[in-house]
Amino acid sequence: MTDGSGRKIEYLRLSLTDRCNLRCKYCMPESENRFLSEEELLTAEEIVSAVTLLAEMGVKKVRLTGGEPLLRSDIELLTARIKKISGIEKIFLTTNGLLLSQKLPALMQAGLDGVNISLDAMSGQCLKNITGKDAFSAVFAAISEAAASKIPVKVNCVPILELNGENFLELASLAETLPVDVRFIELMPIGMGKSYTGIPSDEILSLLQKKYGAAERIPDDTGNPALYYAFPYFKGRIGLISPMSHAFCKNCNRIRLTADGKLKLCLAKSASLDLKAMFRSDKAISEIKNAVENALKDKPDGHRFSDDAFFSSGETRTMNQIGG
Repeated sequence: MTDGSGRKIEYLRLSLTDRCNLRCKYCMPESENRFLSEEELLTAEEIVSAVTLLAEMGVKKVRLTGGEPLLRSDIELLTARIKKISGIEKIFLTTNGLLLSQKLPALMQAGLDGVNISLDAMSGQCLKNITGKDAFSAVFAAISEAAASKIPVKVNCVPILELNGENFLELASLAETLPVDVRFIELMPIGMGKSYTGIPSDEILSLLQKKYGAAERIPDDTGNPALYYAFPYFKGRIGLISPMSHAFCKNCNRIRLTADGKLKLCLAKSASLDLKAMFRSDKAISEIKNAVENALKDKPDGHRFSDDAFFSSGETRTMNQIGG
């Protein structure tokens, strides 16, 4: 499966819910009180059907996202069913970590291949200010337990000048003491992110080297958007993901499926294909595949936030509604 720019599409980010048990300021408004009803969500059968169809077209890797995907009561069953779909080689999870300690053993048994845990500060008070909840102890415990379980763990942080600009650097210490990757991700102007100021990756790397010593770039040919670095005496790696300062759109291999069944071809654009409507109108599988192939021809070659014409048709939903 290729898009209009000839990029091979093999990676699906699958949102299971728009609900979340945190209220991160750059993701979801505090006043958010309208979530998808159960009828609006994709059912388990529709999710499996969609992933099966996309796997037949070339998708090999699935990442479960939200909202907070662990709020979906059938996540363990979905993980097991997706992992068994022919063509799916890996299934991963992105979570805020609050429920991970109790869910991880069953998820690993279901076939989970790795977990990304969001954590934006090592200061409990700073994290509470960002998320609206006293979450640090639970998330830190989840990171430690996941690392001890030997499942690959990545800790994701979004450095934002107004929110954690004085606190994010300390997160690198997790990779110093634990065998985890700590990744710093540039803020994109999507949803609530438009209200804040992201910190560029080059500046982050400079600050890290001042604090922890010279970094050694680690070669990576997996197509991962992160650039990884090794620091002296660290057990894990530091990753930098730079969608703004060093856009990696030319290598984009992903599509997104929202919790209400919209197939999004580009995070930055509002255009989508309504797979849920097609499934519920009993369209033939061949017809749905043709619709996906045709939609992929219009996948943008890249995001251009400085281009007014591009931005005017950009994504207006918040990240919990899109899927992380």
